[in-house]
Amino acid sequence: MDAATRRGDQAARAANSRLVRDFGLLIKAATRLEQRIDTALRRDCGIGHTMFEVLIRLCRQPGEKVSQRDLADELTLTSSGVTRLVDRMEEAGLVRRVPSPEDRRTVRVEPTDEGRAVFVRAAAVHARVVERYFVAPVARDDYARLTNSLRDIHTALRDGDG
Repeated sequence: MDAATRRGDQAARAANSRLVRDFGLLIKAATRLEQRIDTALRRDCGIGHTMFEVLIRLCRQPGEKVSQRDLADELTLTSSGVTRLVDRMEEAGLVRRVPSPEDRRTVRVEPTDEGRAVFVRAAAVHARVVERYFVAPVARDDYARLTNSLRDIHTALRDGDG
């Protein structure tokens, strides 16, 4: 067997390894679920999944104003990306920017009444899609293990040293 054939065999084994395959399944499932959610939110509420994620954060604590920097960190967007997103949401009447009383350099974002109303409708759409494609296909006991495992993975990634 020549070197090129051996490298080809090694590459095939690596590409077909359990870890590569299992992680690929996670990514494909998450991507397809997000696409289903995004499609339903756009069709039924006129917003995409990323706008929905912003509204989740803004509606979590009534009266709380969140800085654009915090939004960028939580959504893993660049500061310019979150600025453009908030621009679009502001133009749509979903959010408003307000100056921070503590720091003139900081701009905070809060939902408008329209933003809250859209969020409530979107949360119902989101729940329907998640129930159908994330909860229903998994046995009840397996679902609890799945969500606990995802929480453990999230914690390890958040607390890990990279």
